[in-house]
Amino acid sequence: MNKQHNDNKQEASKQYLAIGIALGAGVGAGIGQLLFDSMVIGIAIGIALGIAIGAGLDANATSKQTKK
Repeated sequence: MNKQHNDNKQEASKQYLAIGIALGAGVGAGIGQLLFDSMVIGIAIGIALGIAIGAGLDANATSKQTKK
């Protein structure tokens, strides 16, 4: 039972990357349309930022779990 609980925590911490990609694409589309008049450029920039932020949050959550 305890091992299954730990596996669920590890899976939950890996969701930040997916959330970052989704939010980055959405926000990037809007910003790209406003600034560059092209959604494609904004989506690419937004996804790149979303991956960077999501990976950082994943690393932070993983390090907090291993300290417990």
